[in-house]
Amino acid sequence: QVQLVESGGGSVQTGGSLRLSCKASGYTYGSYCMAWFRQAPGKEREGVAAISTNGRRTYAATSVQGRFTISRDNTKNMLYLQMNNLQPDDTAMYYCSTKRPLTDCLSMSDYNYEGQGTQVTVSS
Repeated sequence: QVQLVESGGGSVQTGGSLRLSCKASGYTYGSYCMAWFRQAPGKEREGVAAISTNGRRTYAATSVQGRFTISRDNTKNMLYLQMNNLQPDDTAMYYCSTKRPLTDCLSMSDYNYEGQGTQVTVSS
């Protein structure tokens, strides 16, 4: 079955950087869309970034454009999120997610598998 395990979260100060990783297993990784979501306490789940199956197309939410970069390594079944210039509003639990490419990978809808998440805390 699909398994997604996130890592790399932590506590940083405003302006700092973190790199999140997600290890996927149990399915044909290179054939599936991948994305990062986040959820802060009391807020709705937010789609942060998405990437196509071959990694050539990416999407980033307006709130993180120019600061966050999504990438994937299909040889290692890994997904990454490079986060630079972190702000207190980026504080949240971050989840990687996957879906079959039945809809556009860059559409944040229909992502239906998710890991346990990794916490990112940004202090001012």
